Amino acid sequence: MGLLYLDPSSMTVKNFLALAVLCAPAALLLTVWPAGGVEAARIDNDFFAEKLYPVLDQAQCRLCHGEKGVASTTRLEFPNEDAPPAQIMQFGLGLAKFIDPLNPQNSLLFRKPTNREQHTGGERIKRGSDEEKILLSWIGRLSELSTEERSAALASSLTHKDSAYDGVMRRLTHSQYNNTLRDLLGDQTRPANHFPPEDYMHGFKNQAEGQSVPPLLAEAYGAAAEKLARNTFRGGDRNNLVPCTPASANDAACRAKFLRGFGQRAFRRPLADEEIAQYDALFQREANENGDFLRGAQIVVEAMLQSPHFLFRMERGPDGPWYSYETTSRLSYFLWDTMPDDRLFALAEAGNLATPEQVEETTRTMLDDPRSRKSMEEFLGQWLRFDRVLSTIRDRRLYRAFSSELAAAMTEETKRLFSHLVWDDGNFMDFLKADYGFVSTDLAELYELPEPDEQFARVDFPADSGRGGVFGEAMFLTVTSKPSDTSPTERGLYVREHFLCQDVPPPPPGLNTSLPPVTDEKPMTNRERLSVHLNNESCASCHRLIDPIGFGFEHYDAIGRYRDKHNLTIYPTRDETMKGLKKEETKYELPIDASAGVTGIRDSSFSTPKELGEVLAKEPSCQKCIVRQIFRYAMGRQESAEDRATIERLYADFRDSGFRFRELIISLATSEVFRGAQSHATP
Repeated sequence: MGLLYLDPSSMTVKNFLALAVLCAPAALLLTVWPAGGVEAARIDNDFFAEKLYPVLDQAQCRLCHGEKGVASTTRLEFPNEDAPPAQIMQFGLGLAKFIDPLNPQNSLLFRKPTNREQHTGGERIKRGSDEEKILLSWIGRLSELSTEERSAALASSLTHKDSAYDGVMRRLTHSQYNNTLRDLLGDQTRPANHFPPEDYMHGFKNQAEGQSVPPLLAEAYGAAAEKLARNTFRGGDRNNLVPCTPASANDAACRAKFLRGFGQRAFRRPLADEEIAQYDALFQREANENGDFLRGAQIVVEAMLQSPHFLFRMERGPDGPWYSYETTSRLSYFLWDTMPDDRLFALAEAGNLATPEQVEETTRTMLDDPRSRKSMEEFLGQWLRFDRVLSTIRDRRLYRAFSSELAAAMTEETKRLFSHLVWDDGNFMDFLKADYGFVSTDLAELYELPEPDEQFARVDFPADSGRGGVFGEAMFLTVTSKPSDTSPTERGLYVREHFLCQDVPPPPPGLNTSLPPVTDEKPMTNRERLSVHLNNESCASCHRLIDPIGFGFEHYDAIGRYRDKHNLTIYPTRDETMKGLKKEETKYELPIDASAGVTGIRDSSFSTPKELGEVLAKEPSCQKCIVRQIFRYAMGRQESAEDRATIERLYADFRDSGFRFRELIISLATSEVFRGAQSHATP
């Protein structure tokens, strides 16, 4: 039956109620009109954005039920924080799928946030509160929708358009800077290794929004440019940057060839006439003052290396003048982590990268180049945070076997498994569950395996070892531990963030996050100590999502060594030693309960790393997260709601290829979003 719409402003509350009695079921009246509820005249579509959405935002629902929240695997997904009003309103109408129109107070939208039905996030809206009344009012509004309106609202909430191309400016990462100087100047000194460290954002160092140039970095760029230019021409043109033999210090023809040739390689596009004129004037002034052609070339190199056109990748899209050159740079820095080579420049000049088919052919050729392996290792190292492994420290009293060499071996093992699956076209989901690894002598000793025939040879794990895939590797088990012990919280958080692409909200400000100390009077396992989080509602909503994952790794210590018991050592404090209360450390062996599970994923119980890998390897949200991670790395930004259709297409291609990672790379490289093939006019 259709709905009768009247102008609420022309009716009194009494008349409106009388009409409602005739047209609506009794349960609806209870929903729309809770005691002290909102006047009927205000229950329209704007009510959600003005009244209920702020309540849900204050309850932090979006942090878990966002696109990257820990509850993203459910059907409820909030729009991004900066969503426009129209999208928020559409989201509010789309909540109709969680409504029972005949019995609104039995709706999931009511029972879940009030914890009347078990809710992982606990009670987010207090029962009997004004906020609950606002929620009930909106549920009543949704209950009034006709079948046609409900269908339209749900269809609209599921529709996502591809994002139109938006011009971007991305700074070269330190790795790209070093590699570009190697290919541009023949420099092997890797000067960016001494620059201020880069910040990680969205899991990577190449995200455009985090690539500012603070004063220290600007100063480093200037000093490096001066030194590089001087060294390049010390002892003559050793790297053949000048494509001709100058007849004089002011040879105009040779100068023009150098400016256009080197300028195109440095800026990764042809120089405009006005740019040529500016650098030509600089060249002439320096060459004439010193009577030396190479001094003019040196000052130009120094200037170009400090130009934003060198330090940044400036992209204007298909409407810009250098679109084909932008495509070559985008491919080159994604697949090779460096500037285009002569072949790519020739393709750009000929306009032979204009179609997806042309890009695919070029991408496949580029992936056969050894540089692509190094670039994908850069992706892997940032994704899994190798930097934290390589810089980690361990309590020497407990982990005498740990060293910087062992840490390097840990990351190398992960690289070898990754490379094996990617370049041999294996099923990449085996990265999570493979029953073999590539171990060195030191790792074999750590894992209690026979010494390999050669360093990092492939070794099969015993069936009862519990190791499997990346989760059984010392790299993962070390990067998620503390200096003196494991951290189930960190391990669970790492799995959520890196392999499910879910953002776990930080603890509320001022919350005491310290755990009960272990004492001789009360020695405890990590599970027992962390139980305090689950008994505190402020902590429980997040910790019940991450700690139960981490408990499944408790048989592996802070450097990835297997332990049958939780070996606890309690050292005397300085105060105890001075007072003579305790002179020696005491040791305890406590039983380990490694039962674990991933909240939000069905049938996800596990007790070993291999079992978790098997759970996640077949989990679509994990498979899709791998797509998201390479998308972020390739695009230099986090995916947005407008990218959803692209992500879904990439995921479908990845899945249909048997999860071959190279095919995922090719699918991404040929997508319209990556190629910037959509103009600003695209809707």
